[in-house]
Amino acid sequence: MDAKLIPDKQLGLTGNQLFIALGTGLSIAALILDWFAGRSLLSGVSLTLPFVVSFLATAGLGYWVVPMLRALKAGQVIRQEGPQAHYKKAGTPTMGGIFFVPTAVVLAIVWSGFAPSVLAVSALTLAYGAIGWLDDWQILRKKSNKGISPRMKLGLQIAFASMFCFWLASTQSADLTTLALPLGLALPLGGLFWVLAGFAVVAESNATNLTDGLDGLAAGTGAIALLGLAALIVPTSPELAIFSTCMAGGCLGFLAHNHNPARVFMGDTGSLSLGAALAAVAILSHSLFGLLILSGIFLAESLSVLAQVGYYKATKDDRGIGKRLFKMAPLHHHFELVGWSETQVVSRFYLIGTLLALITLLLPQ
Repeated sequence: MDAKLIPDKQLGLTGNQLFIALGTGLSIAALILDWFAGRSLLSGVSLTLPFVVSFLATAGLGYWVVPMLRALKAGQVIRQEGPQAHYKKAGTPTMGGIFFVPTAVVLAIVWSGFAPSVLAVSALTLAYGAIGWLDDWQILRKKSNKGISPRMKLGLQIAFASMFCFWLASTQSADLTTLALPLGLALPLGGLFWVLAGFAVVAESNATNLTDGLDGLAAGTGAIALLGLAALIVPTSPELAIFSTCMAGGCLGFLAHNHNPARVFMGDTGSLSLGAALAAVAILSHSLFGLLILSGIFLAESLSVLAQVGYYKATKDDRGIGKRLFKMAPLHHHFELVGWSETQVVSRFYLIGTLLALITLLLPQ
């Protein structure tokens, strides 16, 4: 039978079941990681406790903020060129990043004892959240899916990334400009490192933004990547691991309200913040190579858009009409249009994200 003709509930787990499965899996993973490392739950470098506390705080806060967003009529405007099945989501409250990102950031700052590195990545995370908020606000104000101009958005992203890199260059040791690779290898980059660092922040934030297109997709894959990054860096950068763990818990708490059918969307306020947080932590902890693997889902989503646009332009005929490599980009929409339900796409992306995290942790350092 054609998958399009099968009700979503017969295609696999429901959104709520996916949320429970992911939350249980990540909690067990944090416990196992702490147990193998000999870290007690009450120790300052435990992954489990900050993850659970951030989850509970964010999920609880959502029960107050989501109705408030609905009352303020902060409803999502669905882009006309998207899948038709998404039109029914019009009016769902957006801008949900305003409650889960600051909650996770505040918990991370306090839990880390106001560590300077955590303050720095928190500042960048909130700065990118502010860019996203400005974009979301313009979309709501204009009642159009066009927010601030792409040029302004990119300019602000580059500006904040540059300020972050300037802070790093003036406060961190010179060995930060060496790119750490597996097997104990290292690649000295010198001044080129700052170009790479700035690119990583901007690219990662835009990649997570592109991934935020299905109920629970960005929040779930973000939680997996953030917890994986925390597990990777906790031996050398415990304070940044706490930040990543709190952000992962925040994503899961948001997912309590964002799983299919979503009661709130994170908007650019949330998605840009997630990418900035991942990149900033990876830069400071010498984990850019690890982030490349952990962010495989986000990378694939970005590459699918670039490939779609490039292929369309390269195959234009005399009428100016080109061919499409995918049915629709980003990649998650392609799978929707070949007959997969939203929960099918999301669950399989969760599995891929989990495999990428395992690969990253098992690579010899």
